[in-house]
This record gives sequence, C-alpha cells and structure tokens, in this order.
Amino acid sequence: MLFPRLPARYGAFALPFILSIIMTFVVSLISTLAAVGFSGGFVCHWLPAWGLSWLIAFPTLLMVLPLVGRIVRLVVAES
Repeated sequence: MLFPRLPARYGAFALPFILSIIMTFVVSLISTLAAVGFSGGFVCHWLPAWGLSWLIAFPTLLMVLPLVGRIVRLVVAES
C-alpha cells in the first residue's frame, strides 16, 4: 500500500472532498478555456478560479449531500 488508509468514519468527508476536487477541476478548466482560450496566461486565470470554486464546492457538498441522498432514495426503486 502506498499510504495508510483513513478509518471508515472519515468516508462522509472523503467522498465530498475528492468529488469536489475532481468536479471543480473539470468545470473550472472548461469555463476558463471558454472565457480566455488556451493562451499563455491560461494557467494564471484557471488556478485561482479552481481554488475559489473548490472553496465553495466542498462545504456545499458537505451540506447538500444528505439531502441529495434522501431525494435519490425517493426516486430510485429498491431492489
């Protein structure tokens, strides 16, 4: 194993943490490309946008994920 694993109790924070990193990476990348194009200053525009979007996305996911779980259980049939 490359690194020690976290205890299972941290799963509720690890999932939104990793999800927010990946999603904000992709969305801010696409948005910045659409706004400024792939120019010499692209990274200088994109990294601050990614950082700001992650700072908003991670706490939002922590708050919204339980509600989303309830909504999913309402619309998905049990097997």
